[in-house]
Amino acid sequence: MSAAVSDFTDAGFDQDVLKASGTVLVDFWAPWCGPCRLMVPLMDWAAETYAGRLQVGKLEVDGNPATRDAYQVQGIPTLILFRDGAEIGRHEGAIARPQLQAFLDAHL
Repeated sequence: MSAAVSDFTDAGFDQDVLKASGTVLVDFWAPWCGPCRLMVPLMDWAAETYAGRLQVGKLEVDGNPATRDAYQVQGIPTLILFRDGAEIGRHEGAIARPQLQAFLDAHL
């Protein structure tokens, strides 16, 4: 994981994501999830490509059940975009870079 990609937790989610200025992309994932591992380079790409316009981070679902359950994350990976504390977009399942780019561009 790149230094540009944050590691979110239940304890800091409110401050790091919901009270953040701008748009935040959260990748809900687990280390045992194969499709989640495919998303790692895409999260690095998004953090670099959208630097200054988008904060990117990951939240490991098994260790952070409160946030996972609060956002009703059923399958992983799940990508959720937040702006000003509100969910503005969601995608469940692994996607390729063109689809990720279209998803982000539609909301930024």
